[in-house]
Amino acid sequence: MAHTTARLALSLFASLLLAACAHQPPDASHDARAWSDAGQLVLVTSADWNATAAELRRFERVDGRWVQVGETAPVVLGRSGSGWGIGLNPPRSDGPNKREGDGRAPAGVFTIGTAFGYSERATTGLHYQAMTGNDWCIDVPASAYYNRIVDRSVIKAPLLDQSSEPMRRDIHVDGDQRYREGFVIEHNLDGQQRQGGSCIFAHLWKDPQTTTAGCTAMAPASMDALLAWLDKRKHPVFVLLPTPQYLALKADWHLPEITAAEATR
Repeated sequence: MAHTTARLALSLFASLLLAACAHQPPDASHDARAWSDAGQLVLVTSADWNATAAELRRFERVDGRWVQVGETAPVVLGRSGSGWGIGLNPPRSDGPNKREGDGRAPAGVFTIGTAFGYSERATTGLHYQAMTGNDWCIDVPASAYYNRIVDRSVIKAPLLDQSSEPMRRDIHVDGDQRYREGFVIEHNLDGQQRQGGSCIFAHLWKDPQTTTAGCTAMAPASMDALLAWLDKRKHPVFVLLPTPQYLALKADWHLPEITAAEATR
């Protein structure tokens, strides 16, 4: 009887332990495994979810720790601020979520994709694609090519004519130079979530006061330095976070150390 009672008690204890473990909050440090091979990190921090101004820093991993490279640069975000995007980190609910047309820049951790521009070539370690007057990024959720840059002279499909994102804005939008240099931030890759948001880039700003539709924009000198530094062989990632989320997640997500004052400056 004593042995039976002991076994029952042990079984009950094990069941309670398993139930307790099942209700533990997820370990955010596991999220960081998705970008553990990153040797370069672009960090953008803003004051809060509604802030449209932010600061950009770039970091290189040296002996297992992040070391800042170059100076901090001002950038502008979407007209509505920022909201959680669809990238390398799991979905989160502690803030707004990015949706198509909402004017928010995606927050989270993202792979850096192809660099692009108006010139035939660029000084960068990223793969580079020279844009033509036929290249458009499709921002129509109903399209099979949603959130992809396509050559409209080659690809013929319904709804392409509804896209509002020509990649040669100088040709189609009164000489606009904002896409003269930039790179793709791989939010909602291949349009995996319809209405999740599309055509998210880092590109040149019109001026320091003009916000974007959801991209991160900066001065030409800042973009030149960033493109020349980025190297696809180092698996660079782009991180955008409001300061409260950055401070809460930096340890678990293995992000660079900057002070709260620096993050909100």
